[in-house]
Amino acid sequence: MIQFGTNPIAWANDDDQTIGANIPTARILDEAGRQIGFDGIENGHRWPEDPVELREMLGSYGLAFISGWYSTELLTRSVEDEIKAFQPHLAKLRENGCKVCVTCETSNAIHSMTDVPVNDKPSLSPEGMAEFGAKIEEFAAYMASQGIHLAYHHHMGTIVESAEEIDAFMAATGPATKLLFDAGHCFFGGGDPATVLARHIDRVVHFHAKNVRPEVAKRVRDERLSFIQGVLAGAFTVPGDQEGAVDFAPLLKQLADHGYDGWIVIEAEQDPDVRNPLLYQTLGLATLKRQAREVGLI
Repeated sequence: MIQFGTNPIAWANDDDQTIGANIPTARILDEAGRQIGFDGIENGHRWPEDPVELREMLGSYGLAFISGWYSTELLTRSVEDEIKAFQPHLAKLRENGCKVCVTCETSNAIHSMTDVPVNDKPSLSPEGMAEFGAKIEEFAAYMASQGIHLAYHHHMGTIVESAEEIDAFMAATGPATKLLFDAGHCFFGGGDPATVLARHIDRVVHFHAKNVRPEVAKRVRDERLSFIQGVLAGAFTVPGDQEGAVDFAPLLKQLADHGYDGWIVIEAEQDPDVRNPLLYQTLGLATLKRQAREVGLI
């Protein structure tokens, strides 16, 4: 069953928690659940750590806990240590019936550094990618033993950003490692979303519907802005925004043709003081539902 979700970073940013700090948590949940009508919401720094408290709080607004970002540090620690560190997050996922775990390697990532150009992201050698892929696959196999798919999030400012890096990562991992496909990060990373999705759709278990304003993205590259500076400048937006460059209909058609069964999540961080989250998220959800119906996804 296709379900539609959002992420609290549209209201209150996780990488720079000063963005949206003035927005009450109750407003985020009320707008996402009761007013806009999303089925669920991903993890955020505002949510309680206790798994039961989390489920009850979100449920009171009509929202399911979808999953959410888990930062691995497998470049600097063992799989055994990663599994130990993962236990609190695993408890939240299991209590809330989550089927996927949004995962990204962050031990050397720069996306949360406000003064480091996103262009200066880390990278791995072919040998390094092979070693990293083997560790991720082992970690993914552990998750699978717990009934959860590891959904790897390719992301700006990390070791898996470009289309070539996505391809290399997927080649370096095995069947236990799945992909979170993010249209916006793919586009910003220089890839064509429809082409990259087609190459890896058999392993896609989670979908982020992030849109990109191409003129702002070019400015971020040309002026060597950080990821956070790009967010504040308006690099990202929602499906349906005419300033965005990502065409979601062909992506949703691919999902429909391959029998995708999971979440479609609007994960599009903006400055909420400039672009009202209620208005933009409403536009995004309406657009996705309309296009999903048109291509036979729902």
